[in-house]
Amino acid sequence: MIEPSRLAAFIASRICHDLISPVASVNSALELLEEPGDADMKAQAEQLLHNGAESAGARIQLLRYAFGSAGLSNTAADRHDVRRIVEGFMKSHKPSIEWNIETEHFSCGHARVLMNLVIMATSSIPRGGVVTLTVANDEHGLRVAADAKGPKARLSGFTETILAGGTPEEGWSAHTIQPLFAKMVASDLGGEITATAAEEHVSFVAHGLRAEG
Repeated sequence: MIEPSRLAAFIASRICHDLISPVASVNSALELLEEPGDADMKAQAEQLLHNGAESAGARIQLLRYAFGSAGLSNTAADRHDVRRIVEGFMKSHKPSIEWNIETEHFSCGHARVLMNLVIMATSSIPRGGVVTLTVANDEHGLRVAADAKGPKARLSGFTETILAGGTPEEGWSAHTIQPLFAKMVASDLGGEITATAAEEHVSFVAHGLRAEG
């Protein structure tokens, strides 16, 4: 597997990587606002500042839930809050989002699994498309799925390897660590994650999760 200290280091690096783009936009906007210029340039800088700050805030909220302590509780999650966090995160990415939650049991832990699936599903359709989130009970427990449909949809080799219990050929890094963390989060709830790929379609499913919340 991987040593806890290396896992923590790679997760921290992954979070920083996800925040680089919006934070850089904020810095660029502030530099533009400090320079002399016409009203149109100032208006563009203010819009860039607003967009960057909004994107950074949305990403922080989802990453805090997906990787941090916010998702550790086994109490019932606030579904409206979870939806707001996910939709805020998706606004700074190309895919749109659709929802289908059909269960009475939806804990903070389940929301944490869902958000990790959102990250993987969004990454699998970088050209845009639709991510459909489904939460439902079946005979094996709770099932959480993220179906990504879009042009050039692709399940990365390292994600497939990690979810199958292997070590990625390219080694552990900030780029490859998230599927392992998602697998660990699902395992904490007694479940596992599988992934399948077809033409323009990648599906991530966490199944066998304990019903709680």
